Amino acid sequence: MTNPVFELYGFWRSSATYRVRVALALKGLAAKEIQVNLEDGEQFAPAFLAINPQGTLPALVQPDHPPLTQSMAIMEYLEEQFPLPPLLPAGAHARARVRALAASMASDTHPLIVPRVRKYLTGPGGLDATAWRAWQTTWFTRGLQSMENRLYADAATGAFCHGDHPTMADICLMSVVAVAKVFKIEVADIPTLDRIIARCNDMEPFARAEPALQPGSPREI
Repeated sequence: MTNPVFELYGFWRSSATYRVRVALALKGLAAKEIQVNLEDGEQFAPAFLAINPQGTLPALVQPDHPPLTQSMAIMEYLEEQFPLPPLLPAGAHARARVRALAASMASDTHPLIVPRVRKYLTGPGGLDATAWRAWQTTWFTRGLQSMENRLYADAATGAFCHGDHPTMADICLMSVVAVAKVFKIEVADIPTLDRIIARCNDMEPFARAEPALQPGSPREI
């Protein structure tokens, strides 16, 4: 059976789009990526709101199916429909561990630094550029150092966040790391993460998903 060719609505810098981009690539699935410029407000254009009324990215469209939204739900869908190679380990406890690690990045860290938060904090919230930079640095640092503390002494940690194969936890970790790199924010004292990040960077699906390589990314990054 031929795998479908998806349409992926995303933005070059979007951490959530990065997650789906990597998940598709790890599973050997093709997607035509359609850029929706978050900085220009294209996510609120009627044409995109018809795809995702929430006005957020990503959205994944499969022929003859309604659009799918929310990166974590999309990855779970891909895991169910295209189970090999798996993005979740065997066993209920192991799967819960991976989901928890993934959520610590995708649900606890990433939402604090998205464009709509920046626009509010630097508008009605009254933060200047220096204060916004401090906000970003604080939450990137706390999120990644918390992940380090969870992984470094855990026997379930292997070459990757869980065992010796990449899972959703690694995808979500790298989605935050990729955006921190765009903003030139470095986090110290995360040796376990640094080792896992280096391993992921050596894999083509992660390397190809880098924001700097996507259409629309500015040359200076």
